[in-house]
Amino acid sequence: MANKVSSRNEIFLNGKYYPTERPVQSVLASIYPGKVVIGDTSKDSQLRSSVIAWSDWRGGIGVNRMEGGEVNRAWWSTCQLRFKNHLVLPRLSVKTDQPDHETGFATSGTGTGIAIINEFNDFIYAVWNDSVANGSEMYVYNKNSDVWWNGRDNDKDIGNNYGDGGDDAGIDTYACQVVDSLNFTDREGTNYFIVSHYDGGGTASTISFATIPHYVLGTGNANWAQPTVAVATKYLASWDDRLWGISHEGQLWYSIKVEANMNHATDGSVVNDAKLPLPVGFCTGLFVARNAQGEPILYAASKEGLWAHDAMHSRFVKTEMEFPFHPHAGKGTLRWRDSIYFPSGLGLYKYINGSNSAVLSVIGPDRDDGMPSDNRGTIMMMEGTHNELLAAVDATTSPTLTSSDSIPYQWDGGAGGIGTKVINPDTAYSTILGYNELGWETKWLAPRAGRRVDAMHVSNAYSTEDDNYKLWWGFNDAVYHMSLPVDIINPSMVSDLSYAKTGVHETPWFNAGQSEVEKLALQLKVETQNCSSTEKVQVQYATNYIDSYADTGGTLGEITTDGITTYTFDVNNKPIGKTFNSIKFKLTLSRADDDEVDEEKTPDVVSMTLIWRKKMTPKYAHQVGISLNRAYKGQTPKQLRENLKTAIASSELVEFTFRDDDGADRNYYVDVASATGLEATGYDERGSSTIMLVEP
Repeated sequence: MANKVSSRNEIFLNGKYYPTERPVQSVLASIYPGKVVIGDTSKDSQLRSSVIAWSDWRGGIGVNRMEGGEVNRAWWSTCQLRFKNHLVLPRLSVKTDQPDHETGFATSGTGTGIAIINEFNDFIYAVWNDSVANGSEMYVYNKNSDVWWNGRDNDKDIGNNYGDGGDDAGIDTYACQVVDSLNFTDREGTNYFIVSHYDGGGTASTISFATIPHYVLGTGNANWAQPTVAVATKYLASWDDRLWGISHEGQLWYSIKVEANMNHATDGSVVNDAKLPLPVGFCTGLFVARNAQGEPILYAASKEGLWAHDAMHSRFVKTEMEFPFHPHAGKGTLRWRDSIYFPSGLGLYKYINGSNSAVLSVIGPDRDDGMPSDNRGTIMMMEGTHNELLAAVDATTSPTLTSSDSIPYQWDGGAGGIGTKVINPDTAYSTILGYNELGWETKWLAPRAGRRVDAMHVSNAYSTEDDNYKLWWGFNDAVYHMSLPVDIINPSMVSDLSYAKTGVHETPWFNAGQSEVEKLALQLKVETQNCSSTEKVQVQYATNYIDSYADTGGTLGEITTDGITTYTFDVNNKPIGKTFNSIKFKLTLSRADDDEVDEEKTPDVVSMTLIWRKKMTPKYAHQVGISLNRAYKGQTPKQLRENLKTAIASSELVEFTFRDDDGADRNYYVDVASATGLEATGYDERGSSTIMLVEP
């Protein structure tokens, strides 16, 4: 039961009642916090309100709950983030016409995707994989007609360089699924397009067999020669003027020349080299990069780390990049600029091999707070460009949760696996991400859930085009391409960039460093350019870690004009502000649908500024003059003084009230912060004391 005070000129303190000499004086003791400016420090014109300003998003995606210095980061965005003071739509991706597959190919639903995309003699080639039993088929792209030609369709003439497309033209199907390709130039200067294919039957107990066909562009109607070479191969590389391959079992081989009868059995042109000391199927790639002495050598990526090839002793040597088993580790590993980039799940390791020491850094899109659950997955392939490293994230693969006694199998979420997938792969969206050594940007978001990016290639093919530098990739039985910049550009200085129709940008959750303190959003100012009735920006917000923008007032409005648009946080049409412990914003940029007319238009968000204030929970201090001149409620002046000293010395808070409230709303728990007193002398215990009682 709450203690009460019903008498006049009386207080209750620490279980005792005291008479007072004058009314209690109460003052506000909580200190109003000073203003805070986060981001652009020039936006500090408010006297009492604080400011956070976003105008530079180059730190990239991946921060879900920001700290003070992470104002240049986003949680998730499909917009372009590479420019300061410019947030614009994504680059335009173009879906090419799908080829007419033979019966049983991917369009029938049995196919396993686009195996490889590569260029040869200034043309782009792609291989569509059918089921494992039916093999695969190669096509060449005609950019003028937007068709994929397979050498048999008379109505899809590829041009004079490729004959009339008659039924006997050379590009054809293969008995096995294609897994890798390589452009190779031998010592005599002959260019080859090497394709390896593998029957897919390799398991821990089965040794599979694969062959390497190679193609040389001929004369006349330009048929392709297709000699098949009986050399077991899964991955290809070119080093030391030799063609190298490694099998599913990890056997490395090389050949100085490429010809129809190259094999182990006849002329010995194929020479077995090192054997990767790992179980069958653990090799996930073969590539060339520099060693500690700066010399280029072969490396093999594996499900347990990176292995360096020692050519002098025909062996593989384990590097410092050794990791626990991951079923997709090393897939797509490559050298970009001065480093090796090795993926493992959504993680990515940067490896710089120096003369005295190796430097290993974690730089993947999972390094901070990861990615939204419906975009998480596994990096399965990568490509290097002038400005950034591109990574394809397969959202159809997802990590699993397992029991603590099943750690060796923690990634086994497939058929017969003991784990439970943390993401439904049928509802997740694959992505292509870009890394510029500063942050990650979403280059492309899959338009359909439950599908992976099959193949990826950066090319200068079709050199007669003005914008021939492109990224090509396969998705859902179709090939897409996107123009890439060859330098750093300013979108306001370039008028011929092509943009996608829509893009979404989400800021991290902002809590001003104190989630427990209630804040008040007052205004949001958004500065934009190039907006119109068709190029617009929708502005939304969410609060208190609830990722929903559908709440009342969650949509602030849609911007269709240039300049600064100011939104006031109204409640019931009154500008009283919006309380929050944490807040985030979502910008949806869009343009008109006509690619022919409007693809070079984009709304441009220059900056976004939130004006807010932080207020502490009210705390009170009370000044009380206590009379010790007479006995009160059975307590002598001496006893009253001793009780008061006990309250002053208490290490715990003491209860204090001077009201009669049934709800105990004015029962305070306080510290005795100060005490002054007047006392008589000798045996006279009478006097008075003025004390200050403060809520902490």
